[in-house]
Amino acid sequence: MSDTTTRRALVTGGSGDIGAAICMTLAAAGYHVIVHAHRGMERAGAVVERIRETGGQARVMAFDVTDAAASAQALESVLAEGPVHCVVSNAGVHDDAPMAGMSDAQWRQVIDVSLHGFFHVVQPLLLPMARMRFGRVVAMGSVAGVMGNRGQANYAAAKAGLHGAVRSLAREMASRGITANVVAPGVIAGRMSESLFPPEQLKALVPAARAGTPEEVAALVAFLCSDDAGYINGQVIGVNGGMG
Repeated sequence: MSDTTTRRALVTGGSGDIGAAICMTLAAAGYHVIVHAHRGMERAGAVVERIRETGGQARVMAFDVTDAAASAQALESVLAEGPVHCVVSNAGVHDDAPMAGMSDAQWRQVIDVSLHGFFHVVQPLLLPMARMRFGRVVAMGSVAGVMGNRGQANYAAAKAGLHGAVRSLAREMASRGITANVVAPGVIAGRMSESLFPPEQLKALVPAARAGTPEEVAALVAFLCSDDAGYINGQVIGVNGGMG
């Protein structure tokens, strides 16, 4: 598996700040990138255009990762076109509230997208990867899943669940040339974080005294998808400026 130009990568949530950076970085590394979105189709299309303008290969795909049947149908069509060598489970949502005041809908929606969405997307790709004797699974976790965070019991639970699922998956698939790892960002600059973390709070919260960039997250994801990372497996790796 030395020719990365023939490899394909599926990135869920590819229209967001981190997702777009991951798509761009994987495309620069030679992957044909399938940019997944659900509601952010216009932004996903813009990511594809940027990739193509720089000489890369990409296309858009739309489905709801919380819908098991829709996900299975979409992935069946993807696999009919050829193998998927790398999957990055990046789709996720926030719906913050103290647990004492959190609604059932808030709890379920956040876990549904991050955790059930991971299963719906990754599970159908595993046996085809095993037949190739090569695969890369990267799940987007969070520092909240490691440390917890006030007002984010749902989000922290979803991400901590991902961490456990990925560690288990790594043990199951390692002998078939498949790695599974978690990238767990801290505060990353972008639309989601700008209003939540003013500069003075960032300095108190993050030892590096700044937010990370989507490109810094993407660089780690791309490395984990490379041949050089073949012996890194079952790990939760923080990109958090020293938060923990």
